[in-house]
Amino acid sequence: MLRTLTAAAARRWADLALAGLAAEREAIDRINVYPVADGDTGTNLLHTMRAAVEALDAVEPDTLGGVLAALSKGALGGACGNSGVLLSQALRGIAESLRDVAEADGRALGAALARADELARQAVAEPAEGTVLSVLRAAALAAGSGELDAVVHRATRAAVDALAATPGQLSVLFDAGVVDAGGRGLVIMLDALHAVVRDGERLAPEAPVPGDSGVLEHESQHEYEVMYLLADTDQGRVAALRDALCALGDCVSVVGDGADSWAVHVHCDDIGAAIESGIGTGRVHKIKVTRFADQQAAFARDVAVLACVTDDVLGELFAAEGADVLVGGAELTEERLREAFVATGAAHVVVLPNGAATAAAVERVGAIGEGQDVVVVPMASPVQGLAALAVHDPTRRRAADQVAMAEAAAATRRGELRIADAEALTWVGRCLPGDVLGLIDGEVVLIGDDVPAAARELATRMLATGGELLTALVRADAPAGLPEALAGHLRHAHPEVEFAHYPGGNLDALLLIGVE
Repeated sequence: MLRTLTAAAARRWADLALAGLAAEREAIDRINVYPVADGDTGTNLLHTMRAAVEALDAVEPDTLGGVLAALSKGALGGACGNSGVLLSQALRGIAESLRDVAEADGRALGAALARADELARQAVAEPAEGTVLSVLRAAALAAGSGELDAVVHRATRAAVDALAATPGQLSVLFDAGVVDAGGRGLVIMLDALHAVVRDGERLAPEAPVPGDSGVLEHESQHEYEVMYLLADTDQGRVAALRDALCALGDCVSVVGDGADSWAVHVHCDDIGAAIESGIGTGRVHKIKVTRFADQQAAFARDVAVLACVTDDVLGELFAAEGADVLVGGAELTEERLREAFVATGAAHVVVLPNGAATAAAVERVGAIGEGQDVVVVPMASPVQGLAALAVHDPTRRRAADQVAMAEAAAATRRGELRIADAEALTWVGRCLPGDVLGLIDGEVVLIGDDVPAAARELATRMLATGGELLTALVRADAPAGLPEALAGHLRHAHPEVEFAHYPGGNLDALLLIGVE
């Protein structure tokens, strides 16, 4: 149990909360019926929290106040939808309350939750009960003071109970048979904090979802959602802007960071008037307009698996297994990656980078994707990508399927044969140009002078710890008969192991081996 919330603990909370929102994004989207049944609350919360964590990563503060301030600033700048705006204000309240606290005890955290509740309610022109606001208020009222673990436990338990009560407060939730989507997101956030403070202990149950597989029908009386950021203004003009937006539409929120940055949100029919009202108030930037009717019809399919490969030969292999393919390597540009995401026509894209450098490039672009949820499966080799693709099941719950793919990639041991191009000192001795190098998981484990012999030895070493399937990708200029030589060795030495080999095109390595 933690006695105080430190900078490191706050950092763990942010990471755990982001992971929780990512895992539950689909379930939250599906129960999104209020204030508009547009099926994006989970997605908006995830994008907002992702922006918060990215801002934290960019500055890497070493104080509790610094961590919380970075999260607050990132959440406001990246807030998506009404739910994202409210999340940004809750984080702002916590950050403001704990700004000058080196380590937060139970009393300080209770006060921070009270401030979060205050700012979140101020953010909405017409607060409604049965929403995330009810859940946050219940948590803040229950927190009180005392030991940190007790405060967090009371707040989280109260939030869980308040979420369960939301259908009795809003008829639209009762009719749909769901709890409030934004409230569910807040419970995930508090449950992540509970796990950090109380040694992994969880309180929140899984999210209940409607029986059908799609989101509920859009029922807004307005056609568009308009959002933008505002600077170079003051409190008086911002108050006037809120009044003007209330006359144009509903779901109005105009919230700030306590300095000179404001996030504006409104559902309306007159896009121009909403933006012009902002222009008359200050400097408008990062304008985002969403047409609700288009939001549900934007994508032709739900999930796509996108494999990044080095050439068309590998591309044909992944395409035959059902993946969309992007040919390129670590040099893939942001523009090409974005085009590839959109070209899948899917709302959710699972990327198999098939290399560590490509994975880093995709992570940078996918984290700020517009309108699509992009998840990158960590891997360092195409053999791991094939293993991940083999367990992909589009009928499985999406979060579980992504976990299964990541686990399959991680469980695949990878080996490779390369030809040394320079003299070097390795873990197993000095190599000379032209030597055959065998590597397992990136480390040199053998040096030889004969490719088939090195391939047999590498396979033997990789199978020493077990394995049921060995997959080989063979470069186009590998010695003739290399796959057959490897197959013969396995029939003799490891008859229990299934063997599959495929052409690898212009691989960096002469031979890639994966053992599952």
